[in-house]
Amino acid sequence: MVNKLVDNNAKEELRQKVYNLLRKQKEEERLAKSLIIQSKLFNMLEFQKAKVILFYVSFDGEVNTLEMIKLAQEMGKKIGVPRIDQKNKRIIPTLLEQSIEKLSKGSYGIKQPTKDQGEPLEHHELSLVVVPGVAFDKKNNRLGRGGGYYDRFLNELPSNIPTFGLAFDFQLMENLPSIQKHDKPVSAVITD
Repeated sequence: MVNKLVDNNAKEELRQKVYNLLRKQKEEERLAKSLIIQSKLFNMLEFQKAKVILFYVSFDGEVNTLEMIKLAQEMGKKIGVPRIDQKNKRIIPTLLEQSIEKLSKGSYGIKQPTKDQGEPLEHHELSLVVVPGVAFDKKNNRLGRGGGYYDRFLNELPSNIPTFGLAFDFQLMENLPSIQKHDKPVSAVITD
């Protein structure tokens, strides 16, 4: 029990440290670094071949996915974004049928489609999943915000679907505290 408390404290300390770095970053620097990450992602073979991509909707200083979503739509790719089912603590991948600006603030202040703003996508319909994280390590493990939504989602995802984490260089750590059995690493982490 003591070890679990220590591990949770270490995770929370790391989250707070990274949140502070994200919030301190100047907006123009965040956007410039996001463009570098976007270029790397869009040059990946898995991205180029993908027909249906689930993107997270960035907020609170994260790598900006809003321009990536718009550009991928312009390229003719079908885009899904998460709708949060807070009651069941699940992510429902939802087809983005309108512009990203028309999404509403949902759970945790993250923009998402309402129930009538898009059809749910089945996990097997996805070609690629772009995953947020507070921090990642060199083995592609991720530390999320603590709700477990993406942990559950990634564990339900067919193993042949690539998952890419997006992160600024300061979000990449040598090791993360307390990796659990249910924590699923992403296929790759793309940084600036």
